[in-house]
Amino acid sequence: MKQKLINIADQLKGFQSVEDIQELLRVNRTRAIYLMYQLRKHGFVKTRRTSKGKRYYYIGFENAIGGTSYLETLNKYAPTPLGSFGTHKIYGKAISVEETLIYALKREDIRHIIALLALFKHIKDWSLLYNLAKKEGLVREVCALYDLARKVVKKVRKMPKRFKNLGTPKKNDKYKYIVDLFSSNDFKEIERKWRIYLPLNLRDVAEYRGFKT
Repeated sequence: MKQKLINIADQLKGFQSVEDIQELLRVNRTRAIYLMYQLRKHGFVKTRRTSKGKRYYYIGFENAIGGTSYLETLNKYAPTPLGSFGTHKIYGKAISVEETLIYALKREDIRHIIALLALFKHIKDWSLLYNLAKKEGLVREVCALYDLARKVVKKVRKMPKRFKNLGTPKKNDKYKYIVDLFSSNDFKEIERKWRIYLPLNLRDVAEYRGFKT
């Protein structure tokens, strides 16, 4: 049975819904749910719900051997999971929300930027976030995205004044892109405040409406 499940897990690896499993394995819904139960029982499955309440399953061998990844941590809070948890696992330590935020920002990818806005609601160590951002030269970017998160994510905790003061652009600081050549039409005030071009407009963050992170 275990070898059969390994073969099924290999066939289904990635994010799948029950409907996807039915189609890929050519089975009915009852059989798809049973196989998902067996895969979860043996550690191959992690479950995630989207902002609309639809349940998805991430199926992969790495789930069975433990560890975690930045993308897995990001998907835990994002309104819609990204396509894959990735293969780079970290063992022996928990990945913090603060580390995950900087990881997502460094990807310079619009999907990651949308997802990371949810993380601001769960920041506990602002000093750690500042130090990580400073090390990567991303303090202004973090401040700008925080201000955006305050507009679209419910109950985001206040950023310490010292963090914002340290991030305030100097007189000669030039505008910077978060994602090359992308700027916002809807959040110009935030862009001017931090001299950071935001790669998002209102339609890009619509999925946060009514989403409980």
